[in-house]
Amino acid sequence: MSTKSEHYDVIRKPIITEKATMASEANAVVFEVAIEANKPMIKEAVETLFGVKVKAVNTTITKGKVKRFRGQPGKRKDVKKAYVTLEEGNTIDVSTGL
Repeated sequence: MSTKSEHYDVIRKPIITEKATMASEANAVVFEVAIEANKPMIKEAVETLFGVKVKAVNTTITKGKVKRFRGQPGKRKDVKKAYVTLEEGNTIDVSTGL
């Protein structure tokens, strides 16, 4: 059994974008997760932290872009997102704090 702080290391923050809001209509929630996190880790963390039943977890990795910062080229970090589909009747309100 993992500790609560380890679960917070897996799940960084909820992502609130137009696409994530559209996913919430299909009973899904989008989180930014640690790059090294795998699907079973994400499922366990969401179920214990929020007290809901997870149906499925889909993940994507967005590669960091090279952007200019004060005239110097800099690289954004790679980001892993998890689209967590919840069982019927379960909800997570990401607009409020934890």
